[in-house]
Amino acid sequence: MFRLWAKEFKDNRMLRDTTVSDDRDDTRTHKIFDAVSKVCVEFDLGNPIWLDQNVKDFKRTSKCRFTSDSFIEGIDFDYLEIQVIEED
Repeated sequence: MFRLWAKEFKDNRMLRDTTVSDDRDDTRTHKIFDAVSKVCVEFDLGNPIWLDQNVKDFKRTSKCRFTSDSFIEGIDFDYLEIQVIEED
């Protein structure tokens, strides 16, 4: 089972969060991108752009933050944080 936790923050407070589960037999990368897409649909956001720093952080800690630099459209929060919480 693969689970990704997404949280939206503004002024150091969590505005909302969601968890996406995926039990398909697919690559980790596909599961991550699909989960981020599902989060963006649920939160009514455009998909973020994975900048070099996002990729580096995610590879190191399975967690990263998407700030306004990662979104083409304007956002009304400080950052979107994603974290893999379960993986087998």
